[in-house]
Amino acid sequence: MSLVRLKIKGISYSQTQNGAYALILNEVEGDRKLPIVIGAFEAQSIAIALEKEIKPPRPLTHDLFKNFSDRFDIVIKQVIIHKLVDGVFYSSIICERDGIEEIIDARTSDAIALALRFNAPIFTYKTILDKAGIFLKFSSKDKESDDASGDSIIVDEILQEGETVHIESGASDGYTELTIDELEKELTKAVTAEDYEKAAKLRDEISKRN
Repeated sequence: MSLVRLKIKGISYSQTQNGAYALILNEVEGDRKLPIVIGAFEAQSIAIALEKEIKPPRPLTHDLFKNFSDRFDIVIKQVIIHKLVDGVFYSSIICERDGIEEIIDARTSDAIALALRFNAPIFTYKTILDKAGIFLKFSSKDKESDDASGDSIIVDEILQEGETVHIESGASDGYTELTIDELEKELTKAVTAEDYEKAAKLRDEISKRN
């Protein structure tokens, strides 16, 4: 079976379904997206790895695993999403130490959170992408309207159907009224308090200004 390399497109969230997040993977040489519903903790850990400028004051679980692996010269070579059963994705982490390769079973969200920290490639089999991959006909960037509530409804509807899209939330949470200096201070506070969801939103607002 042929492998297809994937890259992370983004993370979307539902404002009506508590703790419902969706990780969007995009095939590198194609337009299909692979949506995977994940938990809040895993979404936070992946978001932190994507946001290079946000540094947690203490290591998250996946950071601890990375530090542990580095100490004992364990390298993650790649992650493979190898099975899809009843809507659940199964993944394997391919590790190497002293030239010996090992395959470890893992939840897909954990595997991807670690792949990001090791700069390891993410793959799936073509048969899985053929079965679960979707073509998105719209995105928030394509809309003339910046209506955050409308985006949230779209996310919720698609999540209920087992699929999702990458939606950049237009909700500002009042951040648009803050100056850059105030945003930077709030970002520092959020990271110190380990409120990484808030930190990511603040980082987004700062990036828009720049």
